[in-house]
Amino acid sequence: MCLPRSALSQARTLLYPFACGVASGSPTHESVVLWTRLDPMALRIAVDGYATVQWEVAHDDAFQHIVQSGSSQAVSHLGFSLHIEVPNLASDRWYFYRFMVGDAVSPVGRTRTFPHPDAAPKRLRLAYASCQKWEDGYFSAWSHMQSENLDAVLFLGDYIYEYPGTGSRFRSPTGGWVLTLENYRARYALYKSDPDLQAMHAACPWLMTWDDHEVQNDYAGTQAGDGFVSAPDFSQRRAAAYQAYYENMPLRSSVLTQAIAGLSQGAEMRIYSQVRFGRLAALRLLDARQYKDPQVCSLNGKTGSSSIRPDSCPDWQDPKRSKLGAQQERWLNTALDSPSAKYTTWNVLGQQSLFGPRDFSIGPSQKMWNDGWDGYNAARIRLTDALTKYATPNPVIFGGDVHENWVGHVLSDYSNSKSKKIGVEFCGTSITSKSGSTESLLPLVQENPHFVFAESRYRGYGVAEFTPERLSVNLRVLDDVQRKDSTVRTLAAFVVETGQPEVLKA
Repeated sequence: MCLPRSALSQARTLLYPFACGVASGSPTHESVVLWTRLDPMALRIAVDGYATVQWEVAHDDAFQHIVQSGSSQAVSHLGFSLHIEVPNLASDRWYFYRFMVGDAVSPVGRTRTFPHPDAAPKRLRLAYASCQKWEDGYFSAWSHMQSENLDAVLFLGDYIYEYPGTGSRFRSPTGGWVLTLENYRARYALYKSDPDLQAMHAACPWLMTWDDHEVQNDYAGTQAGDGFVSAPDFSQRRAAAYQAYYENMPLRSSVLTQAIAGLSQGAEMRIYSQVRFGRLAALRLLDARQYKDPQVCSLNGKTGSSSIRPDSCPDWQDPKRSKLGAQQERWLNTALDSPSAKYTTWNVLGQQSLFGPRDFSIGPSQKMWNDGWDGYNAARIRLTDALTKYATPNPVIFGGDVHENWVGHVLSDYSNSKSKKIGVEFCGTSITSKSGSTESLLPLVQENPHFVFAESRYRGYGVAEFTPERLSVNLRVLDDVQRKDSTVRTLAAFVVETGQPEVLKA
């Protein structure tokens, strides 16, 4: 298993060093990031703390037609991870890549560049997914996803969970609570030892954002989350978690605004980003965790989330509260107001949670969850106002976190159910993480009529296909994630026509 130790290494291998697999991500029309992480347990001990790794990019999986190649140093202070930013690639093209250290060769990965921003591609096909808790089931969803013929994966948070081992009869994570850099490295190594997850990482590029469990359940900005177990210094725990996330994801080095050392001093790790898929789609990934104001009115004065009644919480409508932070809000407004957004067919927001209001109380009183957008209503109004003000073409919001499938409309004013529809949203279920309930959600859909579909029983992922004429979304679910051989099927399918923000059953 790919479990890190504080060992230093040379290039000569003893065992297989690529046990964590390979991945690619952060694609543009001319560049992509190639990732791997060497297993120090498979490297000979040395005093210099690095290993020299060769890499190759080719047009073919036999590597007869090499496009680019080079070497780089995997260093101990970055967990022996590599982030190769390959420039000057042809746009809208698939490539193969691999790594070599000593006499060992990595698995072959497949990746692609996106079309040029001025190109007019006919199709973009991506999957959106989130929430893969190790002990709640097997990662067979990734196995099925490999046959979906995707251009990219949009991962929306909770890649790992920081909890200790449980009594799961399927599989339990090694180690206790994840609190330190070595703990986080070990937890990622465990997750990345899963062959189905490895294979999907190697199949196409990923676009990444995080949620809370990459650090701690329900944390908000610089405030710790729930009170189960916490490190003595939450700021150092957060810095360790951010470093481990960088080490294990195909991210560009520019996300480290003040390098790795800056994280321990409170520097941001700027993972919100945007990339264009020609004129067909603009994909904007948001960070709704690092900059958010703490949740308000949680029960018994605890930190973290609660279901609360807004009419008993005076801070609920505070206009100063933000989920994205002021700087990210300004960045997003600038992006939505840009000329390129105006001539892009589909404007996609990938973020962590359910966007539209979800009232859990049937009847005139309200009961809401304060960790999602419901707890930051003023920030949600600012975003819907921006989509309206800038007349953003065809907004589509993808989310995760709630472990349930929700499909609905984005309204210009959620306080008025008859207000204008300005976009659509698809909030996905989890890869494995359990839902809080498997009861029918139909009463909640009726209570919240901006939604048209909701279902809590099944785990899986969504597949979205964008064309100049329409968006098609299939909700793909597994019969039972507690079986390795679980089959997959389409639970429901939807269509959205260009220029018509209306979700229709396919």
